[in-house]
Amino acid sequence: MIRENKPRLLNRLNRLEGQVRGIARMIENDRYCIDVLTQLQAARAAIRVVETEMLKEHIDHCVTTAMISGGEEERRAKVAELVQLLERATN
Repeated sequence: MIRENKPRLLNRLNRLEGQVRGIARMIENDRYCIDVLTQLQAARAAIRVVETEMLKEHIDHCVTTAMISGGEEERRAKVAELVQLLERATN
């Protein structure tokens, strides 16, 4: 799983958590819609960064390990996992 990236990803997620709380306050305070939407887009972009880092880590570690030292069944399972993930991402 995540090793050296763990502290950085957790830091990003903690900042994102604060950002989402800020967005909620903006809505509670009836802030201008475009300002709220801008912050929502920024939060979505931050989630994409974490998602991309997680995907890279999975490919670099889990998938690579399966391809190098795993059996045929394990390799096929890892590829199937990635295909399912990508299918969900495009729906």
